[in-house]
Amino acid sequence: MQDGSKKAILAAFLANSAIAVAKLVGFFLTGAASMLAEAVHSSADAGNQGLLFLGGARARKTATPEHPFGYGRERYFWSFVVALVLFTLGGLFALYEGIDKLRHPHEIESATVAFVILGLAIVVEIFSFRTAIKESLHVKGTESWWQFIRRSKSPELPVVLLEDLGALVGLIFAVIGLGVAEITGNPRWDAVGSIAIGALLVVIAVILVIEMKGLLIGEAAKPATISSIHQVMGSTDRVRKVIHLRTQHIGPDELLVGAKLSFDPSLEMPELAEAINEVEHRVRAAVPSARVIYIEPDIERSPSVPTAG
Repeated sequence: MQDGSKKAILAAFLANSAIAVAKLVGFFLTGAASMLAEAVHSSADAGNQGLLFLGGARARKTATPEHPFGYGRERYFWSFVVALVLFTLGGLFALYEGIDKLRHPHEIESATVAFVILGLAIVVEIFSFRTAIKESLHVKGTESWWQFIRRSKSPELPVVLLEDLGALVGLIFAVIGLGVAEITGNPRWDAVGSIAIGALLVVIAVILVIEMKGLLIGEAAKPATISSIHQVMGSTDRVRKVIHLRTQHIGPDELLVGAKLSFDPSLEMPELAEAINEVEHRVRAAVPSARVIYIEPDIERSPSVPTAG
């Protein structure tokens, strides 16, 4: 796990832990449904950051005969678990609490306390979100934020970004719900705020589940990385043509590369082995994440020409 990812996760963990305690105190003082929904949301987020750290630690385990390519995909698995926790403990609980309070409204007590706590939570969450954005800028490049979330092979930063964004928007929903409830004297608006928070978290969780599922199944390298590998292989002196090239991420920073190459047919076996080693060396120099490379020498075959019948 990169240092930037660790910093973003740590900032989010500290922020969510402090906010969860404050919101829980606010719920006991006010009885506001949106405060309880936000307290559970922040508690789930803090637990999620712990799971991301766990995934990073387990991914560093040494490869074994049962897992010869290592444990890099542990990071994808635990990020997938994070999405499920966000969906169940965050989204579904907030929806349940909101619907229950909509059916059985509860008068809000000490709304001022709730607003103060929510205001402080927004300030702390902005700091966490800013840290995640800052660390993501180092690796995002020229991609849009949506492209970065969709295409990133390192799961932690997209997860933290979406969590922090959801937390900020959820806090705004809570403030609006409480505010309208106070203005109108109708506590059902607080319940509406909780339902809005739940719906938001469900949407974010579904996005994360879809993205993590793709990484768990196995995704190819980015087009620019594939193009770089293809160019390096094709430009090697004793390679005539790249016949076939496939890549797959076996971890965020580990790439499996398989290729069929057409070599100079005059090469003897020792020379062919040397040429293969040279290709592997040049590929790793250009793309350090290409740690596992399998190259099969083959003969380029001309496409068959149909005979006249």
